[in-house]
Amino acid sequence: MSRPLRALILFVLVASCGSREFSAPRNLDNACSIVEQRPKYLRAMKKAERKWGVPVPVQMATIYQESKFIGNARTPIQYALGVIPMGRQSSAFGYSQALDATWQEYKDQEGGRRSKRDDINDATDFMGWYMHQTERRLGVSKSDARNQYLAYHEGRTGFARQSYNAKPWLVRIAGEVGNRAVTYDAQLRACRKR
Repeated sequence: MSRPLRALILFVLVASCGSREFSAPRNLDNACSIVEQRPKYLRAMKKAERKWGVPVPVQMATIYQESKFIGNARTPIQYALGVIPMGRQSSAFGYSQALDATWQEYKDQEGGRRSKRDDINDATDFMGWYMHQTERRLGVSKSDARNQYLAYHEGRTGFARQSYNAKPWLVRIAGEVGNRAVTYDAQLRACRKR
């Protein structure tokens, strides 16, 4: 076997060992099930909670709504005339569905240049950072999953202008995020007792 071929095989083997699992956990309606399947998620969220003060259930409910816990989630591709690909709806990517510009702002201010949107640790730190800024600038409690989600989705400027009022579907979704955070909180308390 030639030396370049051996090097290529070795490279492929090493690269495959470092791959991440991006698929969603099973039973996304049960917080205990999620953290049992992916304990690293809970560790990342607790770290963000300690650093930024954003409760784990708020983070979980937001990640559920944004990406369903799929690490490499992207927005759908748009098509012209139903067949010509025109690109994605937005640059949102990863667990947190952070947009390119917002992610760059986070990297510049807090995360560092090696931060990745498909890394659960970086994604939860980003969410904590964003929600902390929202509380600081707009007074939205970090425990208020509904309004934090509205500010997360619309941006802080859009939230301040109440742009969400023109989007009844978004107000409904934000209510679901708030309810999911309450459910996740109760479930996490119950599974800690076991």
